[in-house]
Parts: sequence; structure tokens; C-alpha cells
Amino acid sequence: MELLAFYIPWLDSQTFIILSATIYFSLLALVSFRVILNRKQIGVSLAWLFLIFTVPLAGMIGYFIFGELTLGAKRSKQRKLYYGKFLAWVEQQTTPYRQTKENISVNAHSMQAFVESYTHMPMVKGNQHTLLNSADDILLELIKEIKEAKQHCYLMFYICHQGGLVDQVLNALKDAASRGVSCKLLLDSVGSHEFFKSVASIQLRAAGVEVVEALPVGAFRLLFQRQDLRLHRKLVCIDDHIAYTGSMNLVDPAFFKVDKGFGEWIDVMVRCEGPIVQQMLGLFVWDWSLETGEKLNLPSADHSLFGVIGDENAQLIPSGPEFGKVGIHQVLLTAIYEAKYSLVLTTPYFVPDESLLMALQVASMRGVDVKIILPAKNDSIMVEYASRAFFEDLLSSGVEIHQFYGGLLHTKSIVIDEKIALIGTVNLDRRSFWLNFEMTMLIDNENFAGKLLTTQMHYTLVSEQLTLAEWKQRSFSKRLLEGVLYLFSPLL
Repeated sequence: MELLAFYIPWLDSQTFIILSATIYFSLLALVSFRVILNRKQIGVSLAWLFLIFTVPLAGMIGYFIFGELTLGAKRSKQRKLYYGKFLAWVEQQTTPYRQTKENISVNAHSMQAFVESYTHMPMVKGNQHTLLNSADDILLELIKEIKEAKQHCYLMFYICHQGGLVDQVLNALKDAASRGVSCKLLLDSVGSHEFFKSVASIQLRAAGVEVVEALPVGAFRLLFQRQDLRLHRKLVCIDDHIAYTGSMNLVDPAFFKVDKGFGEWIDVMVRCEGPIVQQMLGLFVWDWSLETGEKLNLPSADHSLFGVIGDENAQLIPSGPEFGKVGIHQVLLTAIYEAKYSLVLTTPYFVPDESLLMALQVASMRGVDVKIILPAKNDSIMVEYASRAFFEDLLSSGVEIHQFYGGLLHTKSIVIDEKIALIGTVNLDRRSFWLNFEMTMLIDNENFAGKLLTTQMHYTLVSEQLTLAEWKQRSFSKRLLEGVLYLFSPLL
């Protein structure tokens, strides 16, 4: 009681109140000035300021953890050390199959030129792409190719989840390592956190598979690097002649989040053969070297390894903090503005910024048939309702919105004028645009674009198209929730 009697007068003292208020308002002012001086997009800055002033303590802590693009000293040092060599490799070793401008579709000129200007990766000719839209087919093909591998099996995913055919993929990797094949597995720390705690990861390492945790998280790391910057790429490179990318994680949908109530995840992957494989292999080596500090051993141009296989043009578009502030967002805007008569987009997460929203509206108003296919149920309630806040504006402009009921549609794809395809790991949200490490394929081939468009149209067969009249009839509570989450959409 005596101790309590000592503290109560001190806590009530005028000096303590003035000191506390001074510290509080000083911190509030300093964090606010930091937000303003960093000159992020206006919507992002306003969202952070709103959060900081409405929930000050949580807002300030949240900003220092998630508000600034900090990769950490180690990774930044590795990037500075390797970036010059990586650019030199791109310019010197990926040029034998560079496609000339006159042999690139007019629709793709602007995108191709922009991508090459900021990544230096050219569009290359002579490729063959095979669209795989069945999870079983994808996993069975990976098992087959790993079993037949002679030199290396390099895999990079956001999520690795055991169960079903994935167990056979992991067993095939162990067998490949035991026969002398170089096997590397690069997985995101957050997406695959359960896997890193599993016995399977220990068994893989014991068998000789190199398993690396990308962008590790932890309480101590909060002080040095932003924790929500994630490796969201999906990439498989088998020997020097085959590579895969797309939207699918290393999961068997029949065994992944089956109790969540939104059905199996629906994905696609692309099997790539030809000169484009060299760029894809180089991207894996780049990411692996940044995480491990190992020598940047990039693949040299070799006609016997990366020779012409088909007649399709392709360009790899890596994006993320290491490639600057522009990137995939500008590519998407260019794609939308280049569309002349049709534009079909699929994405699981749709939280566009103002420029992307306006581009879609303008495209529809100038006569382009714009279709957006989204999952009816989403694994993120916040994203689901934040995305719905944009529906009325889009529907009013003539954009078609189709809600997919055949599972959780996870495919990330765009087809422009039935001729150009963009396919990869990028969602139509700000996280994918500016925070995550992503990859996209720009494929300039009418045949491949047609096959992807057919897959997209199959999605619409198990979808319901929203109408503006029906949408306006939703309840007030839903409108309110959409409006509240819309305020925070720049942070999602």
C-alpha cells in the first residue's frame, strides 16, 4: 500500500502529464513528418496518416514495421555487389535470340520496350509454351521431369505444403539428390513457415537437397528490415532446357486448406522451352545468391542448352523492390491502354490503385470488351470486401465482373485482344505491384493467347456475372464494411 501511495501522486503530477503529452505529440509529429517526407503515393500516405491519428500507438508501430521499404543491410549489400554483374549478363548472354521489333506484335511493342528499359531483359524468339491447367497434371509432370533430371532441379515457391502429390515431388527431389543431381529448394519464410518446422524439411536436407528460407522473419529482424516483403515467385528449372512458372504454389489443392469453405484452389502453370529458359534460370540464380551469399553463377549462352524449340516470342518480367519503384504496375497499365477490342483478366486478389481502376474504366468506355473474373469466396475477408468497393464504379463503366464459384480462383492472367498474354504470379493489388518479389511472362503469340483465353472462358462457365442493378441492392452493412476497408485498401 505504501508503494501504491508513492506512485499515485507522481502519476497525477502536472510534470508527468506534461512530459507524457510532450513525448506523445513529438512522436506523432515525427512519424507523420516521416510519412510525408517519404512521398509515397497520396492514397498510401493518407491511409497511414489516418491510421496513425485514429489509433496512434498501433499506427506508429505498424508504420515502422510495415511502412517503409527496408530489405535489410545484408540483402542490400548482396544486391549492390551482384547487380552490375547481373545486368552485364543480361546484356551479353541473353542477346543471341533477341527478337527484332518488326517481328513483335504491334500490341506488344510498348510493353516489350518498357520492360527492356528497366530490366534490360529482351524479348526472345524461338520458344514453346505449354499451358497446364490441372493441378494433378502439373504435379505429375514435375515428378516425371525431376525423376529424369541429369544436372539440376531448382524450385522456388511462396508456399510448400505437404500432402497428396506434393509428397511425391519431395520424394523425387530426395532421390534426385541421392544420384548426384544438384537440388535446390528456395521457399518464402512466411508462406512456408509450417513446412520449415516439419520433419520433411529435415529429411530433404539429410538427403542432400539444399533447402533455404527466403526473407526470414523474426522479432529481432523487425529492427532492421520490413517483414511483409515476400518472395511470391513460383519457378521450377529442370536441367537447362525446361522451366515452369505460373500461379500455383507447391501444394496439392485436394490437401490444402480444404476446411476453409471456399473449395480447391484453381491455378495454371506454363511449361517453357527455348531461349526464355536461360532468363528464368538466371532469375533463380539471382534470388538464390541474394539469399545465400553464394557466387552468382549465371548461365552462359549456349545454343545446345537454350536453342530454338518453337516459334513463340517471350519476355520475362521480374518485379519487386530490387527492380525499382516502377515495373509490373506500369506494364499492366500499358497493357490495358494498348487493348483495342478485348481484355480479360483473372486474379484472386483485386485491390487496384486509382490509376489502374481508371484505366479499366476508360478501356471499357472506349469500346473494349473488359471482363474481370474473380473468386466468389476469398481466403482474405479484408481483401474480399475491399475489392468489392470498386465494383460499382467498374460496373457503371460497362466492365463485366464474373464471380467464380468453382473453388478459389488463384490464376493470375491477362489476355489482350486475343493475341498477347501476361501470366505469372502477380495479383492485381498494391502488394504485388510494389512490395512482393514477383515474376510475369509476356508471351507474344496468338496461339498461346488463344489457349489461355479458352481457359479463362471456361472459368466463366462456373461463374455468375454481376449486374449493376443487383449490386446496388446489397445491404447497408456490406456497403459500410466495403467503405471502411476501402480507406485501408492502399495498405492491403
